[in-house]
Amino acid sequence: MEQGKILIVVPAFNEQGNILKVVGDIRDSVPNCDILVVNDCSLDNTSSYARRADGVKVVDLPFNLGIGGAVQTGFKYAQAQGYSYMVQIDGDGQHIPREVGKLYDTMLRTGSDMVIGSRFLDVHSYRTTRLRRLGIKVFYWLFRVLIHTRVTDGTSGFRMYNRNSIELLSRHYSDDYPEPDAIILLKKNGLRISEVGVEMRQREHGSSSITPLKSPYYMAKVILSILFSCIRTRW
Repeated sequence: MEQGKILIVVPAFNEQGNILKVVGDIRDSVPNCDILVVNDCSLDNTSSYARRADGVKVVDLPFNLGIGGAVQTGFKYAQAQGYSYMVQIDGDGQHIPREVGKLYDTMLRTGSDMVIGSRFLDVHSYRTTRLRRLGIKVFYWLFRVLIHTRVTDGTSGFRMYNRNSIELLSRHYSDDYPEPDAIILLKKNGLRISEVGVEMRQREHGSSSITPLKSPYYMAKVILSILFSCIRTRW
């Protein structure tokens, strides 16, 4: 992986307990990359902790935009600075930076515009709730029916993008729970998507924003978003 060609974007909200470890793991595993932490108006010391790490760029959003707005900030930065590749690594510590090499190798081998790191493709050590597994299965069949594509982990935020997908997603990216919607958007615009099995950790600090009570609402909202994206004309 070439120096200065890859930007790793870390969207973070209230991740002071994880952010320095995440950045340190990235530095150890992908030493040639640049790192951008997008602090989504955290209420804790996420920003000041991230700034303790040498050579890390930090963007502090003035308002909480959610995961979509934070990641799109990364796309816009990558587009403006001319990066060839961008990788999303969430700030909660679940994504393992040494697995970035798998994403990169898969992208070069397949010629894909986006590579998704899947928890469920050839890797069986990750455990999640039955409700989440059901939701991921629903997305799997929606993708099969709507865009004739097999995606085993449509909600995974561990992804690599090339210049084509950076340019598109810097202009058009869903605000709320955007990962499944981005799959539809890229396919509708003729871009290629691949998956590779990766290892992921369980969250060490903090908690997920998607609670069991919110899960039905989340599912309904994402399914509607996917359907609207599918009938939308190409950007």
